[in-house]
Parts: sequence; structure tokens; C-alpha cells
Amino acid sequence: MKRLIIVGAGGLGREVYAWAEAHPDCGCLWEIAGFLDDNPAALDRFDYPVGILAAVVDYSPQSNDLFLCAIGSPAIKRRVCGKLLGSGAEFISLAHPTAVIGFNVEIGVGTIICPHAIVTCDVTIGDFVAINCHTSIGHDVRIADWVTLSGHCDVTGQTELGEMAFLGSGARILPLKKVGARAMVGAGSVVISHVPTNAKVFGNPARIFDSED
Repeated sequence: MKRLIIVGAGGLGREVYAWAEAHPDCGCLWEIAGFLDDNPAALDRFDYPVGILAAVVDYSPQSNDLFLCAIGSPAIKRRVCGKLLGSGAEFISLAHPTAVIGFNVEIGVGTIICPHAIVTCDVTIGDFVAINCHTSIGHDVRIADWVTLSGHCDVTGQTELGEMAFLGSGARILPLKKVGARAMVGAGSVVISHVPTNAKVFGNPARIFDSED
């Protein structure tokens, strides 16, 4: 049986542990072996049946290992998982059994779809995307690699999320709008116009409050 290793032992990592344990493949195709995290004390206050195996930099992927990315920050997960990929790590994607995934949905490697998320139809989801609980993805949406969507987001039809974009909890993207690469949409924001690359927007309607361009 394969060994599943969760990359990241922070809050999202502990959540992902629960989602993985509830997955029908757990105990059949793989078993959860533990976490990788650069903070050896990340689980000290918590009671988990598995622990931290090593820091990312110290771990060499084995042929029997599978990896699951549980890092929220797009920049950090790209750096950390990119290093593991360069060492030959094999990442899997995981959709919780309560997630609803419709017709003609493409899901990239390393992506996590959490409980009660909804992905409707004709959607393309890139690699290493995190779609958190109760987030909905409308028809014809395109999500690039390394994107993180927090809980309760509403990404409506024909929108596009650029590489490494981040959506805070409860963010809403109106139809046909584009969120640029590395942009951040603050919690509770309502996006009614395109968000430029590297911009940070917040509010209803969402307005730029910081941009690197």
C-alpha cells in the first residue's frame, strides 16, 4: 500500500488530514504516513495518530510515497511543492466525498477540493489548486495553477483566475471577470471588474488598495 504524506502541518494541513482520512481510498490504495513541515513543533498542541516525518528540505521522496499539498499561500506552496517535484515526488489530487463535481470538469495534479464545494460544468482547474469548504465554481470557469480559494467563495460563470491568485473567505467574482496572476481578493469582497496582475483588492465593490504594477 502507498504512503500518503501531507505537505504542510498548519491549519490547512490538519484539515486536509481529516478530509484524506474520510476518503474512500484511505486504507485501500494508501494510508496516511504523516506530514512534512519545516516547523518540527507544528503539531505539539494537537493529538494526531501520525506526526511530522521531516522538514521538506530533509526529505527524499521514496518510490512508495504519494504527496498531498496542504499549503494555503500560493507562493509558498509553489516553492515547497516545486522542490519536491524536482526531487521526483508524485502528487495526487483529492476531492472530498461530499464535494459535487459536474460534467466536463478537468482537475490538475495536486489539487484539493474540500467538503461541500461545488464545481458545476465545463470547468478547467489547474495544478495545485485548493478549493476550500462550501466554495462554488460556476460553468466555464478557468482556474490556473497554484490558486487558493478560501471557504465560501462564489466564483460565477465564465470567470478566470490567474496563476497564484488568492481569494479570501466569502469572496465573490461576478461573471466574465478576470482575476490576474498573483492577485489577492480580500475576504468578503465582490469583484465587479477585472483585477490586474499583482493587485490586492478589497470591499464591495472591490477596489485596489495595493498593486506592485
